[in-house]
Amino acid sequence: MAVKGSQKTSDNLRGPRAHHHGIGTRPPKVENIQATVKRVWTYMRREKRLFWLVLVIVLISSLLSLLGPYLLGVAVDRVIEDPETSTLLQMVVLLATVYLFHSLSLWLQNYWMIGISQNTVFTMRNHLFSHLQRLPILFFQERQFGELMSRLTNDMENVSRTLNTAVIQFTTSLITILGTIGMMLWLSPLLTGLTLTIVPVMYVGMKWITRRTGRFFKEQQKVLGDMNGYVEEMFSGQTIIKMFSQEQKVIDTFQKKNEALRHASYWAQTYTGFIPKLMNMLNNVSFAIIVGGGGILAVKGAVSIGVIVTFTTYSRQFTRPLNDLANQFNMILSAVAGADRVFQIVDEAIETKDEENADAIQELQGKIEFRSVYFSYEDEQPTLKNITFHAAPGETVALVGPTGAGKTTIISLLSRFYETNEGEILIDGKNIKTITRDSLRKQMGVVLQDSTLFHTTIRGNLRYGRLDASDEEVELAAKAANAHSFISRLPDGYDTVLDADGKGISHGQRQLLSIARALLADPSLLILDEATSSIDTVTEIKINEALSKLMKGRTSFVIAHRLHTIRTADLILVLQEGKIIEKGGHRELLENEGFYADLVKTQRNDSLNTG
Repeated sequence: MAVKGSQKTSDNLRGPRAHHHGIGTRPPKVENIQATVKRVWTYMRREKRLFWLVLVIVLISSLLSLLGPYLLGVAVDRVIEDPETSTLLQMVVLLATVYLFHSLSLWLQNYWMIGISQNTVFTMRNHLFSHLQRLPILFFQERQFGELMSRLTNDMENVSRTLNTAVIQFTTSLITILGTIGMMLWLSPLLTGLTLTIVPVMYVGMKWITRRTGRFFKEQQKVLGDMNGYVEEMFSGQTIIKMFSQEQKVIDTFQKKNEALRHASYWAQTYTGFIPKLMNMLNNVSFAIIVGGGGILAVKGAVSIGVIVTFTTYSRQFTRPLNDLANQFNMILSAVAGADRVFQIVDEAIETKDEENADAIQELQGKIEFRSVYFSYEDEQPTLKNITFHAAPGETVALVGPTGAGKTTIISLLSRFYETNEGEILIDGKNIKTITRDSLRKQMGVVLQDSTLFHTTIRGNLRYGRLDASDEEVELAAKAANAHSFISRLPDGYDTVLDADGKGISHGQRQLLSIARALLADPSLLILDEATSSIDTVTEIKINEALSKLMKGRTSFVIAHRLHTIRTADLILVLQEGKIIEKGGHRELLENEGFYADLVKTQRNDSLNTG
């Protein structure tokens, strides 16, 4: 694939799975609920005026819900004292007005809170996605894509649901509980004392339940993300799974992960299910206490019938918000677990910033020089040792050597995915660290073995390296890359929409599109990772012709796997265990009869034996 700027590269350019200098360390997990809630609030600040208005409406609706039972009790007493129709009608109108405004306030607070929650999560999701684009390549190699997608979707949706409902309900429940106790004390302290005898039992039960549900909800989010990552990995690897007949092993592994999710979800939901059962039982006990105790007090003339009616309503109004609080607490714990996972990504260190004196470059001549470069991944043996070479503008440098020799690491250092430990890399005589990453990468094009295409039109894929290119320029680049003929035969030509990752066209055709994209981007530096492997002879000829046009006049670095493709390279670097053990032209290295000559003979013999 050819890209401009800090676009996506293949696994070949990601480097080993290890920490490295210049990227930073992973921060500890966020465990503090209060701290997490505060961080969510930072995203809600732009909605704070509307949020405070919602809280005012919540307060009004809660007061109206308290006023309703009180007026009902008053109505009962008045009707008993004066059973006239007019008195009853007045109380009915008054109660209807109270409940009408109560319903209106509920609708307003829900309507406004939905807007607040969606805007907040919209901002959080944008921040998370933008931050992901600034993270180093190593970060993505160390994690499953599906697990990261789970944080961007499932965890964010969890936060959204909680903000939609739990914030209002939590506030309403708290005001209702305090208001109900206040009204009950005002009407009858003695009957209030009898009613509140269930509170200690309720507190102990809730504490026992929530202590367990929080742990299982957190585990549920973690296991769900892990399973999503595994599913994404298995879907993308279906060809390999079937080639090696590993279907049953994949099924067994999925069943284990699914069982872990079932276990966490089962116990989280089971403990949560205890809450309404406990509340219903205590609600009935409270009702019995009020009816029994209130009846005795009424006979003695301590309270009126209306007060007993009011208390029966308040008792249910008191236990219901306690039930809601417990449920909302579990919902909040689940959302906090999701927000934790989001903030863990947001707290990841981005690529090291450019030097203060770094300049943006507009174009490059293409003179490259490595001076005694050393590099090692954190806590590992040196990967590169004393790498020294130079390439003149327009020259082709081929990198040859066994797996792990350091070929990809050299390219990664040149792209500034990593930073050198010692030594210098110079471009046009300037230290690479004095050039901004963005401007450097805009001068680079990459064509890899496995080209990456996006789910959009062919025209859109070709323009990915240069968004302002005209239709005419796109077609000229395709013609130069020998891609125009097969594009023209497609049903919609350049407007044909490709499937994800270019499925639906051949591997060779995807390579031609990648080369056309690089030609359109017109980079100064090229990085080529053997673009003709596993390609038929006719397509290989087309690709080589296109590559010749692409490389003309540009400094090119070729990671060589098939040595016959680099015979014309100006400089061949033979690497072994992070060192350059040989360098020179093709003929010169053959005459030296060293490591490179042995590689050429081995590949030639393998080719003859295969043929």
